[in-house]
Amino acid sequence: MLMILRLRAFSWIVGAGLLTLFLSPSPLKATPKDEMKQRYDPIIKIYGRKYNVPADLIHSVIAAESGYSSSAVSPKGAAGLMQLMPETATQYGVQDRFDAEQNIRGGVQYLRDLCRLYRNRTNLVLAAYNAGQEALKKYKGVPPYPETREYIRRVMASYSEPWIKGGTPVRKITAPDGKAIFTNDPYYHLNTRKDNQ
Repeated sequence: MLMILRLRAFSWIVGAGLLTLFLSPSPLKATPKDEMKQRYDPIIKIYGRKYNVPADLIHSVIAAESGYSSSAVSPKGAAGLMQLMPETATQYGVQDRFDAEQNIRGGVQYLRDLCRLYRNRTNLVLAAYNAGQEALKKYKGVPPYPETREYIRRVMASYSEPWIKGGTPVRKITAPDGKAIFTNDPYYHLNTRKDNQ
């Protein structure tokens, strides 16, 4: 009889444990941030391919900049998912910084141009995105601002590549007449030969 009671108690404890396991929130359940990441992923992939910027880098920048909040506004006036300043938004034709697609498009175009300018060096591209190109000129590299260094660390925690793959670097070519030409066209010499024939 005692054995039967022990077995019943054991089965009740196991049953209650299994019931608790099934009724408690699943640890695999997607977080709101994961859901937002999935929501914006198709747009990110479209503009990543169009402007030759890795989608992983774009996701990492958005996570660090706004945590995937399209309504985010910084104390300095940056807005939207990729935290575009008004001047940057205007430069890239973004009319509504809170429109997710426009914001992502403008931010990715800006990243593409920074990739070209800084020859795809991740830390320099991120420093320029965060602190501005003038700060990099002034300090001849990553500025010593704690905010910028922390920003680079946060983005590179999820995009750890020292070089941004996919961006096309700008190269200096000396033309036959001695002029310096800056181009990101890897077939520049072939194209100029065709034009001269």
